[in-house]
Amino acid sequence: MSRVDLSGATWFKSSYSNGNGECVEVVHLDDAVAMRDTKQRGAGPVLTSTVEGWRTFIAGVVDETDRR
Repeated sequence: MSRVDLSGATWFKSSYSNGNGECVEVVHLDDAVAMRDTKQRGAGPVLTSTVEGWRTFIAGVVDETDRR
């Protein structure tokens, strides 16, 4: 995957976030999804994934949560 320009991106975090600084933010792009740590906005690494990869990741998280 090539470098993605995120300068004008509108990031969001889950409504389940509790404000303790242990959150991630996500932005949906045309053909990718990017995720970053809220403690390192603008300075830290950004993880990017294909849309299909993101869907698979979320499905796995939901499945694991349902097992608990």
